[in-house]
Amino acid sequence: MAGHEIPEPADRKQIADPTAELRAAEESRHPCDPAFRHGVVVGFDGSTSSERALAYAIGMARRSGSGLIIVHVANRLPTTVWAGCEPPVFVDVPDHRTEVLGLELACADYLAEVPWILVERGGDICHELEEVGREYSADAIVVGSTHGIVGRIFGSVAGRLARRAQRPVVVIP
Repeated sequence: MAGHEIPEPADRKQIADPTAELRAAEESRHPCDPAFRHGVVVGFDGSTSSERALAYAIGMARRSGSGLIIVHVANRLPTTVWAGCEPPVFVDVPDHRTEVLGLELACADYLAEVPWILVERGGDICHELEEVGREYSADAIVVGSTHGIVGRIFGSVAGRLARRAQRPVVVIP
């Protein structure tokens, strides 16, 4: 019989696709621009070391003919600092620095050489840089080195990122 379908038995169990949940989670995130796939991710906060990292990342992106993904991670502070609650809860602190950085970057002549985007994230810097690198299938992550007492006490972002990243990390002194 043409056009007749045999129905599935009611007692037959469907086998779930184990990757379906991963695909659904990835699709629910904001899709990245395909023009920046396999680009260079650079952490940028406006500091001198991040400006050096940005300059190096621009050269990398230009030489490889890829896009530049500039990432600014906004501040997150534990509420235990002022609330004394347990376990620690993190609060996003308004960070208008991203807007200022975006305007500065938009006016920068040295960025005219490569296509670039500015991505703002909130959270742990290492985790967010690696996450953006994963989303864009980045070829490398470029960061500036941390100098001073904070880096010695808590460990530098560059050091932590180099230990956990799934892609090359370039640390600029």
